[in-house]
Amino acid sequence: MCGALTPSELLRLSKHTTIREVPAKTQLVVEEEPVESYANVLKGVVKLTKVMLDGRQQIVGLQFAPDFLGRPFEPTSRVGAEAASDVSLCFIPKSTLEAMLKEQPELEHRLLKQALGELDEARELMLTLGRKTAEEKLASFLYMIARHIDPVSSEEDGTTSTFDLPLTRTDIADFLGLTVETVSRQLTKLRKADIVRLENNRHFHIPDMEKLHDISGG
Repeated sequence: MCGALTPSELLRLSKHTTIREVPAKTQLVVEEEPVESYANVLKGVVKLTKVMLDGRQQIVGLQFAPDFLGRPFEPTSRVGAEAASDVSLCFIPKSTLEAMLKEQPELEHRLLKQALGELDEARELMLTLGRKTAEEKLASFLYMIARHIDPVSSEEDGTTSTFDLPLTRTDIADFLGLTVETVSRQLTKLRKADIVRLENNRHFHIPDMEKLHDISGG
């Protein structure tokens, strides 16, 4: 977002922003509550959720750095948001950002591009949930995480990736429409095939990103 602003505009924005370190499992946004601020994800992973009337919850999206958290010009939030991992966020008051959006078409253009990107990802998720096998679903999820999350280490050419998995197996099951047992079974299958390597159940190494992508069904 800041790449769309001039130095003087960045200075103006910096006077109103607050950077916060937020621990995992912290509720960041409550669905249907009034919006008072927006945020840029600087580090970590945020999960977006929807809750049904009977209390059932579905993870409907994930956000990574440098995604923008919030929906400008809406009085209330359409989704809830929770820190899936420890996150660093840059908070911006609603009034400040919306005033700058009206003045800066390029800033609005940046946020529109992200919104369209999220639309593309939602369509990919529809394909994953509706047509892919359990193995393809899990491979697709891991490939998405490997591409987006800040890696602990990775090769410059992007052929490998190492990261700490930000979601629990229960969260992964909810996100992919699988049971926890199926997630564990498919993860074991990928590990035995040396598609993924695990340490302590959360630290992942992908030795061949192209092979993981092939298994995901593309």
